[in-house]
Amino acid sequence: MSDALPLPLDVRLMNFTVSLLLTTLVLGCVAAGLWWVLRNPAFAIRSITLEGDTAHNSAASLRASVLPRLSGNFFTMDLDAARTAFQAAPWVRAAQVQRVFPDKLNVTLREHVPVALWGEGDNHLIDQQGDVFEASAPDGDSADMPRLAGPQGQSALVLSAYRTLAAALAPARMRLRGLELTPRGSWRAELGGGGLVELGRGTPEELAARLAPFVATVGEVAARHQRNPQDIESADLRHTTGYALRLRGVTTVSAEERAKSGAGSAPARRGQR
Repeated sequence: MSDALPLPLDVRLMNFTVSLLLTTLVLGCVAAGLWWVLRNPAFAIRSITLEGDTAHNSAASLRASVLPRLSGNFFTMDLDAARTAFQAAPWVRAAQVQRVFPDKLNVTLREHVPVALWGEGDNHLIDQQGDVFEASAPDGDSADMPRLAGPQGQSALVLSAYRTLAAALAPARMRLRGLELTPRGSWRAELGGGGLVELGRGTPEELAARLAPFVATVGEVAARHQRNPQDIESADLRHTTGYALRLRGVTTVSAEERAKSGAGSAPARRGQR
């Protein structure tokens, strides 16, 4: 069998040209199809289904506020941008956005669960994770929430300390109404009866250890003066050998403070008058 002769140059050029034209035609058809799909009004987002937490945002208000901020159709919409738009709504902590062919979005929302007020006013709240978000507390809820305060970025630490100290005060039936971390790193607590307690510096665990002797003895000290822990006006726990305590109408100091003030000797007992 003889070897096949190579095709003439002009034939090869013609075959190449035909192949190139066919490839160009196919790519053009694909591009035209994609352009039609991307521009076809049938794929414009026409409805949004909301699921999950919508206690503080109505479906109608969310659609009205978010839909104008969305761009693109079913195929071209940036889901990350859509998620960010929903998470910018008040109370929304997280949003999950999914496409539903051919013209819908399914959005699942998770709202912040407020546990405390943050700073001054009632328009900044802390959620269960210690994150600060801007929203107005529902009517009546703010009265039952503790008020926490501290430097920017320290809300999670303050909330952790609040939970630790609230548990430490529970045996004495004292409620922790507020807690502040000052810019200099000191802690100041407000009790349910309005009394202020200076706690000094330290971690939440160190503060709880410092609070333990106070919790164990303050009821007895208050009872000696016909008072109870709800009558605490102020207390200072920054002393190493005792604490200074002021009850409404009565003032008691630790032995160390009496010695410093020259007020005479007293048994070395925490809170002793």
